[in-house]
Amino acid sequence: MAARSDPPPTGKYTLFRSQTGSDFSDTSSMSESKHLFEDDGKTDKEQTNVPMTSFNFINSIIGSGIIGIPFALKQAGFGLGIILLILVAMITDYSIILLIEAGKLSNTNTYQDMMLVACGRPGFYLLTFLQFIYPFIAMVSYNVIIGDTITKIIVRIGGEHIANTVLGSREFIIFLVTLLVTLPLSLYRNITKLSKWAFVSLILVGVMLLFICVRLGTFAIKIPATEDAWTFANVNITQAIGIMAFAYMCHHNTFLIHASLENPTKERFNFVTHVSVMFCMMFMLVFGLIGYASFTGWTQGDLLENYCQSDDLMNAARFGFAFTIMLTYPIECFVTREVVENALFPTSEQSPLWRHIVVTVVINGLVCALSMSTDCLGIVLELNGVMAAAPLAFIIPPLCVMKLRQEPICSKDNIIPIFITTFGILVAVIGFIMAVLNFSEGKQCSHGKDIEYCINKDILLTNASDRASTLAAAPL
Repeated sequence: MAARSDPPPTGKYTLFRSQTGSDFSDTSSMSESKHLFEDDGKTDKEQTNVPMTSFNFINSIIGSGIIGIPFALKQAGFGLGIILLILVAMITDYSIILLIEAGKLSNTNTYQDMMLVACGRPGFYLLTFLQFIYPFIAMVSYNVIIGDTITKIIVRIGGEHIANTVLGSREFIIFLVTLLVTLPLSLYRNITKLSKWAFVSLILVGVMLLFICVRLGTFAIKIPATEDAWTFANVNITQAIGIMAFAYMCHHNTFLIHASLENPTKERFNFVTHVSVMFCMMFMLVFGLIGYASFTGWTQGDLLENYCQSDDLMNAARFGFAFTIMLTYPIECFVTREVVENALFPTSEQSPLWRHIVVTVVINGLVCALSMSTDCLGIVLELNGVMAAAPLAFIIPPLCVMKLRQEPICSKDNIIPIFITTFGILVAVIGFIMAVLNFSEGKQCSHGKDIEYCINKDILLTNASDRASTLAAAPL
């Protein structure tokens, strides 16, 4: 029996459509980065079953953000950090379902069109700005990672004397990789083949977790735990949530994944969402627990920075991670460029080659300059989480659903959306204020440099049982 398709909304819901117009092409010509998946003008309509759709969902969630999860546990406190990681996963899960509900209520199948129907052009332009900020700051974080990881690998291969040369400068490495790798790849108009490297990225993240587990028993066990390492809660809660929001962020792909599911009934898609988010939550919990248990208060925003330059196993992990980052970067650049093109040149025609090149070069130049100005990956992840991920995931979906339902604001069905909206607003506002305060106070990172225990081997524990006793004291 053929699956019953949901009829388009009628009655009061058609009011939103008529107010904004039924043709979205003039404003929403990008719609969910559709060109990213186009090949020779044809869009891939192939649909997948529940297991494959779940894999694609997991693939869209787990990415570079996971490298900052141990640092998020440090920011929030070990015990509270674990609770928040679970809570943010639950809120993300529900907000994804709300986003799809908003799409059905508005009879749209993209985030941009749904926002246009629910909030009009002002809301659409706000969403456009957020969808520019999110991939733009993500590219900055990628460059920070590339500068830190590649620099250490070069110094390891070339010797310590390289560290004081231009090849040992993270700024030069960022510029060189931008000029020779990420900028040329970003100039492609169609990067469908690059998007398929996401599978390799997921595999390499798993391999990196395996290496971290190995080093927990062979190296990290010797590092003395810092004072108050297992404190239940710290003050930097909103910054930690920002990092977690960035790590879980997948709402910009949600409509594409929903459309790819065979017979996308509410029950089937909810099942896919629950399974995918729960798997990612478990993966992040394991990654965060092992990463934080390895270094406690020493934990950096980029966990790989905690390993010494002489550690060849982790240098292999650094290379693999940097490699996947270089191939993921052009995908984010594509989205950013499309937002700029549609905001400044709203036309369905393909941009001329000269404009395509100019916009791409300007975007990459700005990203390169910003990534040279900071080596604090944690701060970059926090800003992207509170400025872009929190509004996109926790504020806009529930607000749009409540407006499209046209029910009393305090109705029973709106209790959870109101909670999620309030949560997102608090995270965005307080997190941004705290990030600005930390930046104004001149808090710096030590990225690119070996940490004290790598330089002064005397502080390492000679008896592994000493560290084991501190791990046993953790409030698990």
